Amino acid sequence: MTRIAILGGGIAGLAAAYELEKARQRNPDIDWHLYESTNRLGGIVETTQQDGYILEQGPDGWVTEKPWARDLAIELGLEDQLIHSNDNTRKTYILINNQLQPIPDRMRMMVPEDLTTLENSPLFSPSAREAYASELTNVAALKASAPAKDESVASFVRRHFGEEVLTKIAAPLLSGVFGGDVHKLSVRSVMPNFVTMEQKHGSLIAALQAKAKARGDRPQQPIFTTLCNGLGTLIDALISRLPQDRLHLNHPAHSLKREGKRWCLRTTPPGEKGRLGKSKKHFNHILLATPIDTTRNLLHPLDPNAATLIPTEASSAILAAFAFPNASFTLPEGFGFLVPDTTPKTSNLKPEVSLLAATFVTQKFPHRAPTDAQILRAFFGGQSAETLAIADDTTIAQTALTQLQKILGPLPQPTITTIRRWPRSLPQYEVGHQTRIAQLDQHIAALGNLTLLGNAYRGVGLPDLIRDARAAVQSLVKA
Repeated sequence: MTRIAILGGGIAGLAAAYELEKARQRNPDIDWHLYESTNRLGGIVETTQQDGYILEQGPDGWVTEKPWARDLAIELGLEDQLIHSNDNTRKTYILINNQLQPIPDRMRMMVPEDLTTLENSPLFSPSAREAYASELTNVAALKASAPAKDESVASFVRRHFGEEVLTKIAAPLLSGVFGGDVHKLSVRSVMPNFVTMEQKHGSLIAALQAKAKARGDRPQQPIFTTLCNGLGTLIDALISRLPQDRLHLNHPAHSLKREGKRWCLRTTPPGEKGRLGKSKKHFNHILLATPIDTTRNLLHPLDPNAATLIPTEASSAILAAFAFPNASFTLPEGFGFLVPDTTPKTSNLKPEVSLLAATFVTQKFPHRAPTDAQILRAFFGGQSAETLAIADDTTIAQTALTQLQKILGPLPQPTITTIRRWPRSLPQYEVGHQTRIAQLDQHIAALGNLTLLGNAYRGVGLPDLIRDARAAVQSLVKA
């Protein structure tokens, strides 16, 4: 009998459990169990359905060009629920001087495919437009200036487009995705495709133009994909395929150590806090899909050096979702807006609590709300999320609504409000991240029969987590 424990019941842990259960159906000698510290499965993936509204409490979809979430959904029988973002009306705005300024069309992140789209954009000064034009003709110098080692996102964007583009577009876009500081984030880890573009073309604009030429008249695929009844449907579908007696909720991992050739896992089940004798179990292999702080604490007694290689910085998030029936207000066309951090890096003043972003949900995805209703999602990240974390839900909701009204104008009282706090949920891939992860892999391999899963290592999106979890199990059961 091969006994395998999965620690953590987020999307990575559930995807691993699903793959293990398929293997168990083929080979009854596989005996797996999943342990989750909280009273629910799914991690930050959670959907609330109420009165015809579909309110996402975490991510609302995935990047379409990454196929692994879609593949899993189809395998689970959810193909008829796959829907795409309304890209024909896609716009994203940046808040500049209290005004929403649209990012020009045909841009990928901060890179334009067509320079003419910048000409009438109030987002950029003449010097920024000139920097864009120079980037297209500066191929040799850009290739020569590319460092042999990793660099920060800020350094990378500055080399191509200068400080204004970094501040106005790159920083808020990357903060919206990773919740991080572009001066610390690793460009090779969070923007690997752009690094490849630079290596091949020098100019990022030239790289996008080459891709457009190769694409020809074929339409671009939609940017985002989700499920019509919410991402919680994916979690429910996974759970439905798993034997319930193998899913152990409210079982936080207390310790992990070697005993002979097996791992000894101690959990703290309900009613036994502080009494660990009955929670001791042995396994041949451990799949560790816990949050970074838990993973670090479990690893430290086994290998202190390995524990230090796990990212230490992580960004918190607070999400407020509001449902407005028969909405009497009009939103700008598009998907939502981003708010740049205008706090000077040298300032000693405590920054004010500020929105990081907002999503116009009913304009981004179809079928989210009843006819003529609206859903808005507001996000706080970084220090703002840390500051608000101790506030009650009413205070958080009022803070979000007040800031939304300053930007969008008067809003009625929502009929449904949900608040979620996600503390230290986004590990920061800082400069040198790939090197540290390669070193971590060596330490984990030396420990033997231990696998690390989750968003701290090779990607933060749902497709990345699903890809890594399923691949790890497939490799394990073949061994």
